[in-house]
Amino acid sequence: MIQTFIMDYIKLTERLVQDCLNNGAGSAEVYLENSRNLSVQVLNGEIETIQEAASTGVGFRVIVDGKMGFSHCNDLTDKSLEDTLKRAVDFAKLTTPDENNVLPDDKSIVTVDGLYDPSIAKIPMDQKIQMALDIEKLAMAHPGISKSSGSSYGESEGEVFIVNSNGIAKSGKSSGCYIGVSVVAEKGEQKNTGDEGCSRVFFADLKPLAEVAASAAKKAVLLLDPVQMPTQRASVIFDTEVAGSLLGGIIGAITGERVNQGASFLKDSLDKKFASELLTIVDDGILLKGLSSTPFDGEGVSTGKRTLVEKGVLKSFLYNTISAKRAGTKSTGNAARNGYSSLPGTGVHNIRIEPGTVSLDQIIASTTKGLLLKEVTGYGIDPVTGNFSGGANGLWIENGKVVHPVSGLTIAGSADEILNGIDLMGNDIDLNRSFASPSFRIREIQIGGNKS
Repeated sequence: MIQTFIMDYIKLTERLVQDCLNNGAGSAEVYLENSRNLSVQVLNGEIETIQEAASTGVGFRVIVDGKMGFSHCNDLTDKSLEDTLKRAVDFAKLTTPDENNVLPDDKSIVTVDGLYDPSIAKIPMDQKIQMALDIEKLAMAHPGISKSSGSSYGESEGEVFIVNSNGIAKSGKSSGCYIGVSVVAEKGEQKNTGDEGCSRVFFADLKPLAEVAASAAKKAVLLLDPVQMPTQRASVIFDTEVAGSLLGGIIGAITGERVNQGASFLKDSLDKKFASELLTIVDDGILLKGLSSTPFDGEGVSTGKRTLVEKGVLKSFLYNTISAKRAGTKSTGNAARNGYSSLPGTGVHNIRIEPGTVSLDQIIASTTKGLLLKEVTGYGIDPVTGNFSGGANGLWIENGKVVHPVSGLTIAGSADEILNGIDLMGNDIDLNRSFASPSFRIREIQIGGNKS
């Protein structure tokens, strides 16, 4: 079980901030992380690997006369901590000053429920291993499945402590667990892989193994015997699992760093309509049991629920403290950090596209000719230009009915064409995903085929 000494760690981080100031820093931040991770990998009924690791580390960010330095270590002995913070101060003196190098001063406290499950570490290891073995066996039992690509169980627990010289002193604990499987369906020379997994904050909320296994097997078999299709214009329905891939480019285009650099196709679109009125995007950092929920971001700024796009109108960019200062505004609580060894960048929490009122079956039934997109390769909107392209596999629709699988297609166009072409928004959203989206339809777009 992860060791927790909250009061000791808070006192330690507060002392380290003062030590930074005593060694010449004008302002300082200490980010301490304590974590444990477990991974179980299974293939063909055999346990391939079991890996468990615990780590604790500290990152020091200091500012000296507008110049920033950063250093980190995973040794909490006094000498190592002192040497590391002194290096951060020394590094700062070598960098170029920037008036935008500031630390946040948000002392507000946000309470978020459902972030940590203490029972995860208490569940016997044998049970977790057996889950990985069982889910593979269940998936392999489905008709048409010939091979396994492996199954896995994983879990994590972590605590984060952030203290800075502007009075921020916050801590938070989180957990997560995962079960997943990948199988292969074969028919003649054809091979198709189906993957499915389930991630939750609480162990008891994981889906039944049989449900996850059945979904993986269905995906593997679904696209066998694809029909070659000619190039044409038709509707495209984005399935829930691929919808996020299209809209990731929007998130990239509204990060403060990119907007400040002018390297975004949405840099001049704030408070302007750029997409269909059916498109509303929310970033929710305080969602109950959200996989990416957190009371504060990677530098201690409180999170919340923020509407990024409302009925096709861009309502907010995403900022951390420095990018916000550069833009003359305030942080949106979107500083993202890859642990104690990295400086804050910008990211999102639990992103969702608000659902519509129609089912996927109704969307299909109302489509005269089109593609139900199930798999994408190399896909996404370019956040700089707004152009998008990628390979596509899925199911072809004629007169409101799915008629056969298709593969090897390409879709290309502009973000303006795609985002303003959304004419139906589904109601089939899974809020347990960090990027949750219902199915939606693009009225018409060019689909590159593989048959003349």
